[in-house]
Amino acid sequence: MAILNIRIIGDPVLRTVADPVTEFGPELAKLVADMTETMEDVDGAGLAAPQIGVSKRVFTYRIDGVEGHIINPVLENSDDYQPDHVEGCLSIPGLGFPVRRFRATRVTGVDMHGNPVSLEGEGMLARCFQHENDHLDGVLYTDRLEGEDRKAALRSIRNANYDSVAERTTAKRAKTVGSSFGGASFGGPGATGQSSGSSFGNAG
Repeated sequence: MAILNIRIIGDPVLRTVADPVTEFGPELAKLVADMTETMEDVDGAGLAAPQIGVSKRVFTYRIDGVEGHIINPVLENSDDYQPDHVEGCLSIPGLGFPVRRFRATRVTGVDMHGNPVSLEGEGMLARCFQHENDHLDGVLYTDRLEGEDRKAALRSIRNANYDSVAERTTAKRAKTVGSSFGGASFGGPGATGQSSGSSFGNAG
């Protein structure tokens, strides 16, 4: 297994709709293992394959003791919404804003061996599924912001000059960014953007 570089906003792979996985074997198993190790290295709770430069429909997750991976996920969301929570993203380090997400999500797909997988989640787990699946469609959480939050996020992204840090390794970033999805709260030193009492941390 290996700790992989995480792509930063500005990398075209983050804006590309990922391809379905059609081949199952050792390469896919290694990808899932590497993604899991990378996610755990930064105490993360989610990571999508495009974030490590692989445009395939795969994401890993780890929320409140529920962990695993989903390949070729399909989401069914509830009609209602959960309270907004601050989200961040390893691909947009140092930034966090409250994002509106559906209350519950059912995700179906397969595992690395092609076996069917079906999971239901509410709250943070549902939020994780929605955030990571967005990555597979070339969508970042900042795209879902509105009004002043969206303006502030875009301004922070421009000022941060993320292109200059795009080659940093996950290990180096783990020391400066803090933990990933579901980890450290925003609003502390070095954090940019909005913060609320129950912060969500840096998402995958």
